[in-house]
Amino acid sequence: MPDSQDIIIQETPLAPAVPVAAGQVNLIGLSRQELEDTVVGFGLPKFRAKQIWHWLYHRGAKSFDEMTTLSKRAREQFAERCIIARPGVVNEQLSEDHTRKWLLGVPGGGEVETVYIPEKDRGALCISSQVGCALSCKFCHTGTQPLMRNLTSADIVGQMLVARDTYNEWPSPRGGRLLSNIVMMGMGEPLLNYDNVKKALTIIMDQEGISISKRRITLSTAGYVPNMQRCGEELNVNLAVSLHAVRDDLRDEIVPINKKFPIKVLLDACRAYPGSNNARRITFEYVMLKDVNDSEADARELVRLMKGIPAKINLIPFNAWPGAPFECSDGATINRFAEIVNDAGYSAPVRVPRGRDILAACGQLKSASERAKRKSQEAPAATT
Repeated sequence: MPDSQDIIIQETPLAPAVPVAAGQVNLIGLSRQELEDTVVGFGLPKFRAKQIWHWLYHRGAKSFDEMTTLSKRAREQFAERCIIARPGVVNEQLSEDHTRKWLLGVPGGGEVETVYIPEKDRGALCISSQVGCALSCKFCHTGTQPLMRNLTSADIVGQMLVARDTYNEWPSPRGGRLLSNIVMMGMGEPLLNYDNVKKALTIIMDQEGISISKRRITLSTAGYVPNMQRCGEELNVNLAVSLHAVRDDLRDEIVPINKKFPIKVLLDACRAYPGSNNARRITFEYVMLKDVNDSEADARELVRLMKGIPAKINLIPFNAWPGAPFECSDGATINRFAEIVNDAGYSAPVRVPRGRDILAACGQLKSASERAKRKSQEAPAATT
């Protein structure tokens, strides 16, 4: 496998709207303009595109037969030439704390994990952006799975559709949603698949469809600086930054992208992030690793680094996974770390782990097929 520094700067361009099967186009994941172009290309009036958009993203239609505002002939024409390809549910697990995790086979190929984290009368859907990940962060289970490919916009939007199906949130409700927030914190680095992520989130935010407000969407990056400015200008969603260390030598080791974009470069990009202010603070994620990054000196240096940034620091107890090289800091150490940061005027909540029992917590996601493959490779050979 190539060195991480060679991988992390290789962005894959936007996946074209290509047929999923011979002669058929998947309508999921097309932009409004692409959908209109497809409809007009079939010799049909462009207003049909608006009708189809409504059925796909407001009503959640899975077949053209459901689209009763289209004539029977129009439905037949679309069924001949197009498909509505959603991810298939390979496996679904429900945690004792009601966190739900899906292993999905996505239309573009491969498997990803998507997680729903419920709160009272609302909840956040954690969406993946890549099959695997090239960044190889040492505390993250996904980082042990090689990057297989970027997800297309259809693969990304499809994760939202599956969750909506599960919780029966069709038509799109105006209020009182269980699926109220989105966090791009699943498998992969969203800013290394920016064009597809942008396209998918634009579909999800569209007010005539799924209609999730940009204020309720958070994109998490390990620090791919070149696309941070674009993200703020073009999507204007909330930003979360996986920091996890306050010294370059340590961050080089546990978050290897730091070798390309060190802490100062990353934090300067955060200071310039469009739209950030005291009302819309940047969230810094900081996983608590025993005897690695959890000292009082680390806490004080973290406070110093935050100067000039409207910031909130999420302290994340390390969530173990099979073969993990770290342990979680003890409770007293985490509380003291939080106290130092809070006393300096920054909010530093300690995240309550969710879904640990089904490996759905932060840093635990990895395709089940990859786990099975690794397990079979590590198993001792049978003897006779």
